Amino acid sequence: MTSGHEIHGAAFGPRPLQTRALTREAGRARQLLAAGGWRPAAADSEAAAAVLTRLAATLPARRASTASTLATDRDRRLQRILRTTIHHLDAGTVSPPAAALLAAMARAFLPWHATPNPPRAAAAPRYGSQAGTAGGLAAPPTEAGEALLPDLIALFAVLASASPPETVPVMPPVDPWQVRYAGRFRRYGRPAFGVWTAETVGCPACGAQAGPWTVTCDWHLISLGCPCGAVTHEHGLAFSEVWLLLPDT
Repeated sequence: MTSGHEIHGAAFGPRPLQTRALTREAGRARQLLAAGGWRPAAADSEAAAAVLTRLAATLPARRASTASTLATDRDRRLQRILRTTIHHLDAGTVSPPAAALLAAMARAFLPWHATPNPPRAAAAPRYGSQAGTAGGLAAPPTEAGEALLPDLIALFAVLASASPPETVPVMPPVDPWQVRYAGRFRRYGRPAFGVWTAETVGCPACGAQAGPWTVTCDWHLISLGCPCGAVTHEHGLAFSEVWLLLPDT
């Protein structure tokens, strides 16, 4: 998996891509698929096929394309990859190895979370810092994001077709992880199109909201441990609402 390229000349400079986890998980997935150590379940193959459609999407044909419309189309394609990846990650139907791969992909494509279409409401989820320099927003490294596509298309094509009908799934073990996070977690709802709600997560025992939390995940379930000693699984957070706030691993 290639890493992000340095792009010059964009307003306020591009944000670097966080590809460490993607490099690791993509390499692991290739080895397991090639050796037969991972035969995906139907839900994994379905999610892979949906993401593959976004990865391989062509840019729209236009009679007249300006530099501005072309830039928007390129970023919109990358944004749709991110949205589809997060949707299948948060649906909770894929296996742990697929969840690890999707989470790593979401982290790498995070600069397109609000590009080119920012969320309509102030409560819509915003992960990480979007600040640039001189008070502006950092530009996404579009060329670097597109440079990831060929390798990912090849990987997800294999993942989408690795388990013909009636194939018995084989699931490789995935190591759980635990990190400390000092800060607030927000859970989001979308009761109607363009309408978002947001609520800060608090400890059910003492009500503390800023941690530092002990975040534990086995790729099926995330638990939050409070300094008071209480541990909760019933925080209501989507997987991406936790994973995308944590440091790149």
